[in-house]
Amino acid sequence: MRNRLIVGLDVPTLTEADKVVAALGDTVSFYKIGHQLAFAGGLSFARELAGSGKKIFLDMKLLDIDNTVAKGVENIARMGMTMLTIHAYPKAMRAAVQAAEGSGLTLLGVTVLTSMDDADLKEAGYALTARELVRKRVAQAREAGMGGVVCAPTEVSEMREVAGPGMALVTPGIRPIGSDHGDQKRVMTPGDAIRAGGSHLVVARPIVAAQDPKAAAQSILDEMAAA
Repeated sequence: MRNRLIVGLDVPTLTEADKVVAALGDTVSFYKIGHQLAFAGGLSFARELAGSGKKIFLDMKLLDIDNTVAKGVENIARMGMTMLTIHAYPKAMRAAVQAAEGSGLTLLGVTVLTSMDDADLKEAGYALTARELVRKRVAQAREAGMGGVVCAPTEVSEMREVAGPGMALVTPGIRPIGSDHGDQKRVMTPGDAIRAGGSHLVVARPIVAAQDPKAAAQSILDEMAAA
């Protein structure tokens, strides 16, 4: 389960990120670095963690013209990253897949952010519901040759049918029983997400903000193993 739990280093400084990693020790082997930490020196930190044997999910959600996406993916692959997110637009995904060919980088399509629901999508101009749009983008990611997708845990079971057995289904929005949902709207407990077919669970605040991050992570790992 250590390779299936990804701890989100959603903290503002490298000092805080380093404290979290030190506190977790060998309990956690996989970390996510997103925009907040990336723009505070997190890209160099990602290289250091990868060099120390940790797996890194670089959550950059790339979306641009094909050439720009491809060149970004090429450099990220050279950094030794394990996973990278691309917004699940077909042209961007195809460019990313071609650029990552032959590397060990797993590309993940971002379907619909877990902070968004049907009302949010309607406001943004989409006619589809969140579930309909996720399903469409998972199918497009599979067709493009992506390694997996990011989707809400509440959608994992259905999306596994679309993705097939070979794709990674990476699920943020994981909240242990009794924890604050924060700005996540489509959430699930760690055990339920594993039972639904999630391949990797991304957990940030319930671990990073805990009084004892190591104990919080171990509790989640135990729940995942029991499921």
